[in-house]
Amino acid sequence: MDRFPEACVERTVEWVDTDASGHQHNSAILRWVEAAEAELFRSLELPDYFPSAPRVQQVVNYKAKLWFGQRITATVKVSALGRTSLTLAFEVTSDAGDVAAYGTVTTAYVPQGATSAQPWPEHLVRAVKAERAGRITE
Repeated sequence: MDRFPEACVERTVEWVDTDASGHQHNSAILRWVEAAEAELFRSLELPDYFPSAPRVQQVVNYKAKLWFGQRITATVKVSALGRTSLTLAFEVTSDAGDVAAYGTVTTAYVPQGATSAQPWPEHLVRAVKAERAGRITE
């Protein structure tokens, strides 16, 4: 079984992250997850991932509210690497350790100039499946 890498980022819930109810806006979860995703692929030295990996599916399960000023941790982990797709499982937890949201983000490899998904480049597959894979913290 492959061991896939993961990464996490810590943030503070800023005023801009909240909605009229005072807790996190639903879009804040995906911004924090995307920051953790960026940290993961920077650490894997795969800067060519982002311009070629559009989202094809996002699933978010909201479990708890996060409030202005609260610290959070967003963690992403590669959960599946297919021929043309990659799925990241994520979890956003509060400073108390409670899960505020969890879900998955699936991307596909669509290199510049292509109009459909292509097989992932070999260097990306090797980096994602590397034995040294582990947890990366910003």
